[in-house]
Amino acid sequence: MNPKEFAFLHIFHLVALLVLTGYTFFAFAGPADTRRRVLAITGIASLLVLLSGIRMWQGVFGFTAMGWIFGKLGCWLGLTAMSGLAFRKRESANTLMVVTLVLLIAAVSLVYLFDPRLIH
Repeated sequence: MNPKEFAFLHIFHLVALLVLTGYTFFAFAGPADTRRRVLAITGIASLLVLLSGIRMWQGVFGFTAMGWIFGKLGCWLGLTAMSGLAFRKRESANTLMVVTLVLLIAAVSLVYLFDPRLIH
């Protein structure tokens, strides 16, 4: 993978993650009539996060099985479920927001603590 492709994928991945995060938190507070639009946007953003992450994994590590990558996949799966849960479980919104923050912190921490390119 050339450096320009990696830089583009990295930026694309982060922008999609910001959209996913923003609309997930909007789902906790937004009116019920925005459900369809919010779920569509978070679904597309989630798919873009997954696809760009898998391409970076393939390009940089050649699909080498690494625990931190599977941890990030688990965080992605949990974060993807949150927007749907936000509309269905309004009474648990505070707890689900904390879980969302924990998943986001865990996903970012996994990269910076266990990515062999960043460990010196």
